[in-house]
Amino acid sequence: MTSAGVLGGTLAGAVLLSLVATPVHAAPRGPDADLAGVRSVLRSALRDGAPGAMARIDDRGTVLRAAVGVADRTTGRAMDDADRFRIGSVTKIFTSVVLLQLVDEKKLKLDAPVDRYLPGLLPDDRITVRHVLGHRSGLYDYTNDMFAQSVPGFEAVRKKVFTPTELVNRSLRRPRTSAPGAAYSYSNTNFVVAGMLIEKLTGNPVRTEYQNRIIEPLKLRDTLYVHPGMKIPGAHARGYLTQDRSGAPLVDATEQTVSWAQSAGALISSTRDLNTFLSALLGGRLTSAAQLAQMERWLPSGTGQAYGLGLRRRDLSCGVSVYGHTGAVQGFYTYAFASKDGKRALAAVANTSNNGTVLNTMLRTLDSAFCGKATRAPRGRATVERHEDVAPALSLD
Repeated sequence: MTSAGVLGGTLAGAVLLSLVATPVHAAPRGPDADLAGVRSVLRSALRDGAPGAMARIDDRGTVLRAAVGVADRTTGRAMDDADRFRIGSVTKIFTSVVLLQLVDEKKLKLDAPVDRYLPGLLPDDRITVRHVLGHRSGLYDYTNDMFAQSVPGFEAVRKKVFTPTELVNRSLRRPRTSAPGAAYSYSNTNFVVAGMLIEKLTGNPVRTEYQNRIIEPLKLRDTLYVHPGMKIPGAHARGYLTQDRSGAPLVDATEQTVSWAQSAGALISSTRDLNTFLSALLGGRLTSAAQLAQMERWLPSGTGQAYGLGLRRRDLSCGVSVYGHTGAVQGFYTYAFASKDGKRALAAVANTSNNGTVLNTMLRTLDSAFCGKATRAPRGRATVERHEDVAPALSLD
């Protein structure tokens, strides 16, 4: 694949622009965001092992920013909230949006078997598109084996280029985790299949569909799909992978193909773009109301959280729920969430990964941003969401 060019004039773009003017019912503003609390959380992430951390809150035209630590350990350049970074599994929301737009265009049915569109790919014709987007297909997550040892696993795939079929076949070598639809089980395999659906139904690479349907209409100047290119273009934070062995030096993981993730986790973005994207999605500007409602058909996925279709809901300490996704790719942890109406959005990033303490610390930015108060670090060992490169020793939901 080559770098995406500027592509415009699509039906999807026209539909999106026509929806911008759709009125949205006003929701209570809620407590003001606690920027001091966010900064405190970011500083805690540094103490926990992150070289740098940053956050941006967009709230009805008001922008709040915070950045601490360094974006580059070699040069000492300070973290800047305008820096680009790899967003990991936040990519899954983009992928889901494209597929739901295809549902709106009557090119896809959520409850149809994947086999209808990709004959022979999966061994069970009961697995539907909905199962895939909601992590209820039972397809084993091939990254469990790929990154059983974080650094050796990463170095083995850093420069590799996989076909999506090769990744799915890695999953199919292992038993399925459940019958289709029976249970939530987070798996990157699902969103590799989702990317294959996009390419089959549109005849275009996923890059082109992200560009035409989301990036260009929303003017996301920092959001890029460069696979199989290895570099992050423009000003960016470098990402550092924590080794499994305590005390071992961090590994600079910035440059990689991310071919092991593709439509499950290979996008690059910025805090500004992620907030713009989530505000547009939850504000009803990217899909029909009917398809947004499908994304928000929640089923439990762990304590205080639920999963829809490529979208996660987290229930915060103050009783507020926020909507978005977490992302982990070697070197970066991301939290990207917004209020129900999309009018307040937070993107928070630490430039390290494979460090469950940092991951749990960064979760606290949500309470500060949406509840208006700083929160204490959780006591004991908290459960963390399964991410692409989390060490197997961590407690996973």
